Amino acid sequence: MDDIGPPRFTAVGEAVELAPWNPDRTADYTWQLIDAPAESRVTVGNEPVITVRPDQPGTYRFELAGPNGTHSQRVLAFPHARSKMALTLPFTELPVEPAAIDRVSVVGPFNDHRVGANRPRRADDRFVLEVELPPGTHHYGFCLDDDFGRQIHDTVTVPGPGRPRCALSATVDDKNGQVIVTADPAAAPDSEVSDEELEVRFVVDDRDSISDSAVETDGRTCRVAADAIGDRLRVHAVAVGERQSVADTVDVQRAESGEFEIRSPTEPPAWAESPTVYEIFVRSFAGETPQTTFAEIERRIEYLDSLGVDMLWLTPILASPTDHGYHITDYFSTAADLGSRADFESLVDRCHEAGIRVVFDLVINHTSRDHPAFQLHSAGVDAYDDHYVRVPRDDDSTDIAWAGDGSPEFYFNWSRIPNLNYGSLAVREWMLDVVDEWADLVDGFRCDIAWGVPHGFWKEVAERVPAGFLMLDETIPHDPQAHEAEFTMHYDSTLHETLRAIGNDEEPARAIFDALETVRWQGFPESSVHLRYVENHDESRYLGECGEPALQAAAAATFTLPGAPLIYYGQERGMTADRGPMKWHDGDTELTEFHRSLSRLRDEYPVLNDGGVDPVSVGVVTTTDPMTTGSTSDAVDDTDNDTTTADTGDSDTTKADDDADSLRITDEPQHVVAFARDNGDQRLLVVLNFGEIPATVSLPTAVGDTDLRTGKPLRKRHDPRDDGNGNYVVVDDVVVCRQTTA
Repeated sequence: MDDIGPPRFTAVGEAVELAPWNPDRTADYTWQLIDAPAESRVTVGNEPVITVRPDQPGTYRFELAGPNGTHSQRVLAFPHARSKMALTLPFTELPVEPAAIDRVSVVGPFNDHRVGANRPRRADDRFVLEVELPPGTHHYGFCLDDDFGRQIHDTVTVPGPGRPRCALSATVDDKNGQVIVTADPAAAPDSEVSDEELEVRFVVDDRDSISDSAVETDGRTCRVAADAIGDRLRVHAVAVGERQSVADTVDVQRAESGEFEIRSPTEPPAWAESPTVYEIFVRSFAGETPQTTFAEIERRIEYLDSLGVDMLWLTPILASPTDHGYHITDYFSTAADLGSRADFESLVDRCHEAGIRVVFDLVINHTSRDHPAFQLHSAGVDAYDDHYVRVPRDDDSTDIAWAGDGSPEFYFNWSRIPNLNYGSLAVREWMLDVVDEWADLVDGFRCDIAWGVPHGFWKEVAERVPAGFLMLDETIPHDPQAHEAEFTMHYDSTLHETLRAIGNDEEPARAIFDALETVRWQGFPESSVHLRYVENHDESRYLGECGEPALQAAAAATFTLPGAPLIYYGQERGMTADRGPMKWHDGDTELTEFHRSLSRLRDEYPVLNDGGVDPVSVGVVTTTDPMTTGSTSDAVDDTDNDTTTADTGDSDTTKADDDADSLRITDEPQHVVAFARDNGDQRLLVVLNFGEIPATVSLPTAVGDTDLRTGKPLRKRHDPRDDGNGNYVVVDDVVVCRQTTA
């Protein structure tokens, strides 16, 4: 294990934390700044964990002196793209007179939702907070009297381009005795810099002790002399346009045979490239009467197998005073009500027998305030003095008379879960022990509040876990920086919010494409896998909010788009209680079978896992009187749907002719969207209908006669006046079919 982390890539003014890896809390560590841009005024403190904020573009070189010698680490800083923005709240939008409000704070992702961290000034007619924000749309809220529940929400959009992307590959040139690393940069969708104009910056990892004379870079290529490589070579690179990309990495290791083995730490393990994921809220899964235990979950693995589940995510299973388990009181013991560690191991073994991988919910941003460590910290025990972050008492939003100086830091209104201090070697050592405790037992970590833990620590965890281990982040909003040698699967909060908006009729169904484009605009590399979900334990049930027709279309979207579809326990059984007991005896069997069919479809057609997404323009017939059904040998009657369809829209409609009963088609339907999945070998057409009633959809191409999800004939319709050249299909929720040339 290395004693220090990889080179870091950032923008001017952004904080970067540097820390010793695998630290000894009793050892002495000293940082020095060895080199910096000429006009920089950056300095380092005398703490073992330092936070640096580059003030000039260029390369900064730091050295860490520790018990195992001196180690070098570079930080590359690029020009920032942030703009000064004024977040405002006019007094006219207040529910009370301004004089009745004692104090106000503003929360958002820019300050990790910390109430009290940023206070606006009072202008003549409004509250104003000036902040610097990068391009994109940012959500924020003004908390009246520091009450997180009394927020007035708003958004601000900062102009500017997205981030480019950079993908690395490596080959071994035995003839010339070199390892060749090649970069493939791609500009952001709205960038004024073309792919060809992007600059690529290569950095050979200081930890591998490669001499500068052994490295040759030329545009898109970095060549390293093979005889200069010891056991390992790590090469990092970013693409630079108006903004810099997330860094990609290739890791070249010398095997015992002397041959080089090449891997990419930013790519997911093969089993996690497109798995069907099932989340269990552990204390509710056994149903109404039995107490849920590891043994009871194990007895129900056959059910998960029947759903085609590849990966099981269990909400926290460690000791906690809460039902949800996110308030940890002991990181090394399973919760007594769930069973022993041996019982948990038995559950994992049973899942593996069924071909299901198990992901452990790792909660290390905070502890319960009932954890002995926080109690001892609060009571002034010296050994725990630095275990938790403290903020000035004036920033506290609670009415608690907190013991000690200042108040504990926490996010949102979560005063029962104080944030751990990753500036403490003791905390880092403690949490690495937690990682080691469970990493050999399970197949991956779902990392709770990943955005709250320093990037450098996650990089250390990612290098520490076994090969083939999955790192899944909870970063909300979506953050591509977490993909930089940290996580390979990410919460897709962007698509989730879009599916909610579509289900609530706030956005047209085609907004799905905007969500996918946003992910690309943000700069997520092609290698990243996104967890596609309609609900989870932190969200309300989609069924209760949007209805079953929209739920089926939304679930079908998660299974037919790239990524990893998630089923939250009970989603498939028609549950409306967010965390209630699983509906076994009174569940919706048809909805369950619908989810099974989606899983089977994804397994049967690999193009749904690895194919590209091509938007397809379709129309929806709003007047069907002239149409007939069943003109092909395997078409079925559609007499229940021969006069109305699911969709109306505000866009123009077209007429088949000028007759009074002419066919009318809306060109931009509100509830219907279509796309093709194509991997070069196979091309499938997917049509989704979020509307409450079936839609007769006009397709731009002929399709086969079978719905591949159900195996049944498609319900096709025909306009008797167009000589059979029209292509019309009735869609209840989702249709997946082959495109044909006829």
